[in-house]
Amino acid sequence: MRVSSQGVTVVALLADPDAPTEIAQRMARTLPARLAHKSGQERRFDIEVISEPFTAGAEDPPTLMRRIMDRGSAENWDIVVALTDLPLHLHGRKLVVDLNHEHGLALLSLPSLGGLRLQTRARQAVEEAVLGLAGLSANGTEESPQSRSLLGPFARRLTPTQPGPVGEEETPDLRYVTSGPRGYLRVLFGMVRANRPWRLVPGLSKALAAALATGAVATVNSTVWILAEALSAPRLVIAMVGSVGIMIGWLIVDAQLWHRSTEGSLEARQRARLYNASTVVTVGIGVLVCYVGLMVINLVWALFILNDRVFAATTRTPLHAAEYWTLSWFVASVATVGGALGSGLESDEAIRAAAYSKREQERRHTLQDNDGDPPSK
Repeated sequence: MRVSSQGVTVVALLADPDAPTEIAQRMARTLPARLAHKSGQERRFDIEVISEPFTAGAEDPPTLMRRIMDRGSAENWDIVVALTDLPLHLHGRKLVVDLNHEHGLALLSLPSLGGLRLQTRARQAVEEAVLGLAGLSANGTEESPQSRSLLGPFARRLTPTQPGPVGEEETPDLRYVTSGPRGYLRVLFGMVRANRPWRLVPGLSKALAAALATGAVATVNSTVWILAEALSAPRLVIAMVGSVGIMIGWLIVDAQLWHRSTEGSLEARQRARLYNASTVVTVGIGVLVCYVGLMVINLVWALFILNDRVFAATTRTPLHAAEYWTLSWFVASVATVGGALGSGLESDEAIRAAAYSKREQERRHTLQDNDGDPPSK
């Protein structure tokens, strides 16, 4: 790592667009003071945030590390920490962070931090990486060259490995990975968190309009009243699961969200499985939010429009709280199917924003527009 003059260490946060850039910008507000405090040696840290699609066209860590090295060598930076929202795999393991102490480089995969407290965990990871690359431990003491492992609370939850050189591909000298079912779930929920599934709801405005119209008509339909009263709780659950499943499946198929890998490597297959699992969970959360919203709106509409004497005369059941709830529940399932049909009117771009693979394609297009040529792998 290059040593800055006058006790100032320049740290560049090289972040992919969208969520990584937002995380880096929020982190940069407090990172200089926190690093200076933890270093304990009156060292000053200057933080620069650079938003670039450095992962465009590549998802393998060796290629990304070489890109980071080339990018850092062209600037007057002492340490470069790259943040991406792509899940990274190498040798069948899920990568958390790669470190190169000689050149002061770190590559951090945000999904590997999980779906909860992402900002806090990302800040801890960056702090420990910067201090480690600067030759300091998490408590501010100098590290020996033989002891380069990160010693903070972030790294203690992970498995450190020392990658052996494989030709000229392996540039890091320390790597942290996560494995097993727990590691898979952490990466999966981290991907869903980075996808921000709540953004799917406003993107389904036409589908929601179709669902609301369907629900409004169904609520005043006497046949629907009779069906709702005749259905048992298990059948209502089946109707809910079926309608939500239809909506999820239709959105994925219609917007072409299913990721198909053209490569046969283990890493490519793992990425494809994670992409598809995160897409299903992301779209599922968005649809469930819409479903709950439809139930609430249908309940309010039923409370306003239904007449208890007409309802009782038709169904031979008094209109009480249980009947309002059952009717709203069943109508939400019917309306969700109507919303699935209405989702065909949506632009694919709004729905594709929930899929990792589509965001990667957007990064490729961005890089092509900026440079004129696609990036080489």
